[in-house]
Amino acid sequence: MRIIGGSLKGLRLNPPKNLPVRPTTDLAKEALFNILQNQIEFEGIRVLDLFSGTGNISMEFASRGAEQVVSVDRSIHCVHYLKDTARQHGLTQIKVFKDDIFKYLQLETDQFDLIFADPPYDLNRIPEIPGIIFDKNLLLPGGLLIVEHQSMQNLSKHPTFVEQRQYGYSAFSFFKAPDVTDQQ
Repeated sequence: MRIIGGSLKGLRLNPPKNLPVRPTTDLAKEALFNILQNQIEFEGIRVLDLFSGTGNISMEFASRGAEQVVSVDRSIHCVHYLKDTARQHGLTQIKVFKDDIFKYLQLETDQFDLIFADPPYDLNRIPEIPGIIFDKNLLLPGGLLIVEHQSMQNLSKHPTFVEQRQYGYSAFSFFKAPDVTDQQ
């Protein structure tokens, strides 16, 4: 696992083997960030990373100039690993919280430019995530939600769904908040 772009490009991450995670593969992450670099300006964005695990995605956004990255995971071991790694590399824009994601989302009121969710693939509540995020208005106008899930799962029924990209057994579903100009 490595950082593929930005100020920490090439940094290898070596999380402990006992973390309860299934990290996004380097291949899928590289494909995702190739898509994103053509859609958004990383510099200065606010990102919410749900089910952050090792912090692989959080650190990628921070390396590329995100102003703030809020990372949430329920595993205290993942939280400690990400906090320690972020501190070690001077990534002060990463704020890490230990919480159940669904409880966290019910209390969150800030808005973000991009929300990334990488839940455990066997979580039966994955289809609820877009609904909760859009009902709570957690994305800024034009903001993106990206949910990583098993490629056989279909999340296209939500009205803000844009597209799904598949990489082996993994897929990214993209959802877009209406832009101010879209509503006029």
